[in-house]
Amino acid sequence: SQLPALRKSLVAAARTVPGVGNVSVNLSMKIASHAVQRGVQLLPKVKNIIAVASGKGGVGKSTTTVNLALALAAEGASVGILDADIYGPSIPSMLGVKGQPGTDGEHIIPKEAHGLKVMSIGFLVEEDSAMIWRGPMVTSALQQLLNDTLWGNLDYLIIDLPPGTGDIQLTLSQNVPITSALVVTTPQDIALIDDKK
Repeated sequence: SQLPALRKSLVAAARTVPGVGNVSVNLSMKIASHAVQRGVQLLPKVKNIIAVASGKGGVGKSTTTVNLALALAAEGASVGILDADIYGPSIPSMLGVKGQPGTDGEHIIPKEAHGLKVMSIGFLVEEDSAMIWRGPMVTSALQQLLNDTLWGNLDYLIIDLPPGTGDIQLTLSQNVPITSALVVTTPQDIALIDDKK
């Protein structure tokens, strides 16, 4: 977080003023909830949901997701990651977490790593098994992971989507209260064509 360094600078600057003795500086940060699609119910206790997408695989989408989450957490925000990339969940490997998530009997308890709350489709399947799921199964799994995970109070929940423009992206845009979306691409014309879709 930048707050301790900023506080230290403010105290030092105030002490240079003649006649100033004791200095006390209190800083706080409030992250606001942003607007979402009309008619979509907000996720309880989650202020903002950011979807990270790509037209193609292998362009650095998951890496961008992790770096964005860690940067927001470093600034003092409470952050969660939902790895919804059903075809290649890589967030657990990137963050060094594995194994089945816990449960309180009603909700899934996310893993924690590097100050982030983490839930991944990869926690629920065998590491070496092939993922052959049809669209409705994928969207159902996303809805369940999103709604049944005990996220707690989050300033940001970042969702790492599978690449492409299929069922899961449509479900997300219609049913999930997305604050913003980030599309990751490489600069080639063919990659940009897919991202424009």
